[in-house]
Amino acid sequence: MPGKHRIGSEQAMLFIGNVRERLTLVALTGDEYAKALETFAELGVAGGAIYDAHLAACALKARAAALYTWNTGHFAQFGPKVASLLKTPK
Repeated sequence: MPGKHRIGSEQAMLFIGNVRERLTLVALTGDEYAKALETFAELGVAGGAIYDAHLAACALKARAAALYTWNTGHFAQFGPKVASLLKTPK
């Protein structure tokens, strides 16, 4: 986390381990990754936003019921399928 919420690497590894125990990891194949790049390039996604776009592609692959983010406007640019999944954490 950036700024005042930054944590150390040991804390980060504990957090990641905790997440991995509770969730299923989803990865794109090489072909899926290339297709995602093509799709998001057509939507005008560029720069660092492509990382979030790939998170969105993984959510679509996993047929996620929701994609939680505090930045719904940013994720909405990734198309209507992604926009339909967006939820803001409470």
